[in-house]
Amino acid sequence: MTRKTFRKLLSANDVGNTGSHMAGILVPKGEGELLAFLPPLDPAVLNPSAWIDCVTEEGLELKFRYIYYNNKFHAPNGTRNEYRITHMTKYLRDANADESDVFEISREGGIGPYYIRIIKAESVKQSSDTDGPVRIKLSGWRRIH
Repeated sequence: MTRKTFRKLLSANDVGNTGSHMAGILVPKGEGELLAFLPPLDPAVLNPSAWIDCVTEEGLELKFRYIYYNNKFHAPNGTRNEYRITHMTKYLRDANADESDVFEISREGGIGPYYIRIIKAESVKQSSDTDGPVRIKLSGWRRIH
C-alpha cells in the first residue's frame, strides 16, 4: 500500500501569532492531488464539510474539520471560496507549533485515519536533504515521496 504525505510550512497566522481570527489552515483549491487526498466535499452544498480522524505521533486521536467555504456561489453577498482544515488550534498549541515549523499529514492507501505531526523548524533544516524528492511544490504545501 502506498502512503501519501503532504507537508505545510506553518505561517504566523496558522499558529495564531498574528492575533487575527484563525479559520484554520488554507488548502489551495487549485491542487487536485491534495484535494483528492482529503475527503470529497460537494460544492453544490453551502459550506460542505467532513470530519477527518487523525492520529498524532503519540497515538492521540483527534478530529479536524475539513471544510469548503463556498458562500460566494450560494449567497448574494458571499465572498468566500476556499478550503480549510479547522479545529486545529488546541493541537497546534499543545504541540508548541510555531511559524516556520511544518505540519505533516499522511495516510496509508486512502483508508483509515490520517497521521499528523509537527516537525520543528530546526529538524526541517537538518533533514530536508534526506526526505527524498519533492514531487509537487505547493503554496506552503508540498507532497513528499
